[in-house]
Formats: sequence, structure tokens, C-alpha cells
Amino acid sequence: MTGRSLRIHGRVQGVFYRAWARETAIRLGVVGWVRNRSDGSVELVAWGPEAALDALYRSCLEGPPAAHVGRIEVAAAQGDPPEGFRTLPTL
Repeated sequence: MTGRSLRIHGRVQGVFYRAWARETAIRLGVVGWVRNRSDGSVELVAWGPEAALDALYRSCLEGPPAAHVGRIEVAAAQGDPPEGFRTLPTL
């Protein structure tokens, strides 16, 4: 199982991005978590098949209707995959 960490920048807080990302990840069959960051970005860490992670990345470029994604930083995920997909508190 591959893991990726995405840091999503732009107008991504206060626009339903975390809930949308959680729903999208679950639909794609990946596990992990999403949270707001105090700098205004959203951090999403997901594990799953490469094809599902690619689809999640492409979806995150668009986001929910009210969002505007400026850029996404991608890195390898650290740690072990959790069960399910959840929303974590802001860091």
C-alpha cells in the first residue's frame, strides 16, 4: 500500500474542503486523514493503490465548488496507515 502526503494551498478553509476530501477519499477506497493547518492550508495523508491516490490528487486540484486550490505539495506519507478515513483537529 502506497502513502502520500498532500499539503493543499489556496482558499481551502471554511469552504467544506475537509468534509469533501473525506467523502472523496472514502469513495475512492483510500484510508488516512485530513486536517486544517494554522497557516491556512489543508493537510491530507492517504494510503491506497496508486490509481486511487492519483485520482484523489486530481480531485484535490479541483476541490469542492467554493474552494480555489493554488497549489499542492506532494510527499511520501510517513507512518502506518490507519483504519478508515477521518478528520483530525487543526494543527
